[in-house]
Amino acid sequence: CNFAAGKLPKHNNISWRGNSCTKDGDPSGQFKDLAGGYYDAGDAIKFNFPQSYAMTMLSWSVIEYSAKYEASGELNHVKEIIKWGTDYFLKTFNHTADTINVLVSQVGSGDTSGGMSTPNDHYCWTRPEDIDYERPVATCSSCSDLAAEMAAALASASIVFKDNKAYSQKLVHGARTLFKFSRDQRGRYSASSTEASQFYNSTSYWDEFLWAGTWLYYATGNNTYLQLATTNGIARHAGAFWGGPDYGVFSWDNKLIGAQVLLSRLRLFLSPGYPYEEILRTFHNQTSIVMCSYLPYFTSFNRTKGGLIQLNHGRPQPLQYVVNSAFLAAVYSDYLDAADTPGWYCGPNFYSTKILREFAKTQIDYILGKNPRKMSYVVGFGNHYPRHVHHRGASIPKNKVKYSCKGGWKWRDTKKPNPNKLVGAMVAGPDRHDGFHDVRTNYNYTEPTLAGNAGLVAALVALSGEGDSNIDKNTIFSAVPPMFPTPPPPPAPWKP
Repeated sequence: CNFAAGKLPKHNNISWRGNSCTKDGDPSGQFKDLAGGYYDAGDAIKFNFPQSYAMTMLSWSVIEYSAKYEASGELNHVKEIIKWGTDYFLKTFNHTADTINVLVSQVGSGDTSGGMSTPNDHYCWTRPEDIDYERPVATCSSCSDLAAEMAAALASASIVFKDNKAYSQKLVHGARTLFKFSRDQRGRYSASSTEASQFYNSTSYWDEFLWAGTWLYYATGNNTYLQLATTNGIARHAGAFWGGPDYGVFSWDNKLIGAQVLLSRLRLFLSPGYPYEEILRTFHNQTSIVMCSYLPYFTSFNRTKGGLIQLNHGRPQPLQYVVNSAFLAAVYSDYLDAADTPGWYCGPNFYSTKILREFAKTQIDYILGKNPRKMSYVVGFGNHYPRHVHHRGASIPKNKVKYSCKGGWKWRDTKKPNPNKLVGAMVAGPDRHDGFHDVRTNYNYTEPTLAGNAGLVAALVALSGEGDSNIDKNTIFSAVPPMFPTPPPPPAPWKP
């Protein structure tokens, strides 16, 4: 993986990447060893918030589609990628404790405001392998959104690794601890950090409560998590009942629709009935409405002339939102197929599940080159793709020269294409006029992100294979107890 940090495994197959930031951590503090994990994008900062969302997305795709991963020979690979992330998360809090009061939120720094020229991960243009400046460790003590998202990552991964009992239990325990912390010490993680609010600002933590509660329920079968995830008040705070321009937009910041799709799954296959039915029916209806809003017949979201849905309303870096919606549409259409439901209603009109897959497919086709510029936004796919990707490692040749902080700027600013190919990386994407500038310094076009690429992988695996609905119906429910009450014992044998 081009975003991987730490001491890379022996079989790392990217020749121009090596061990990096192996000394991450706070030598005098609680978190001495923070090597590993993933950088968030083309620079070298580890933001736990989008990183844990990316791992949750990958785990979800593996739980639903492990057979497809297996068929493409990628199952072990994707599980290694997830474990690389979860192993790192276990270092960022006291995962053996039942209660914690502090959590690592970020390693590295990117603040260049006010012309700051202290060597850091945005000011310096160096290979991650060559970083030798101080990398500060940021922690937080009231960060509900971050702790809950990390809980969701560990809980979903525990289902992926359910055959490895010891590891799976370690993940579940960590997830419970994080979730308790997120509920006990309320606050937005980005409220106390200027960097987090600048780069990955979280708007609220209520959606993470729903999302993590749902994942913990699936991971443990413990009803208290389901009760929490189906609490009216939490859903209301998360924005379930009041629409708004970003309603139905799934991203590292907003998990509401993801949680609703996951809980609709519960209703479709296990219909738990009272006392959950009322809110599950509401979530199911809202999922239907969001799926309608993705279709081209409705005007909730604009489309570019080339047909790309504008889920972030024309703001830059659209593709990460597009791939997330494509994944949700594909997975939801597979749920309906697996539940023998041919489609769903948008107002008086009935639409077949094929239409949902069609939406997902047209959007992914656009990303892969079926657009006005005939440009593939995935590096290495097709003949015409971005050559000046905003990524430090990819832009500096492997020539045994160690560039200083500013010495690397010449590689940032050169018009020459990157010497190293970031094969498979999806960049930020075109603007709202289908325009694209293949310029390294314009990260709004050319920067790939970890979270966006996790969504791409999920969408591609969901759409692969020929139209046969092949979600794995049962694995996600393996910890969930039977939904019906236990029958009374049989009567004693009757004697006249």
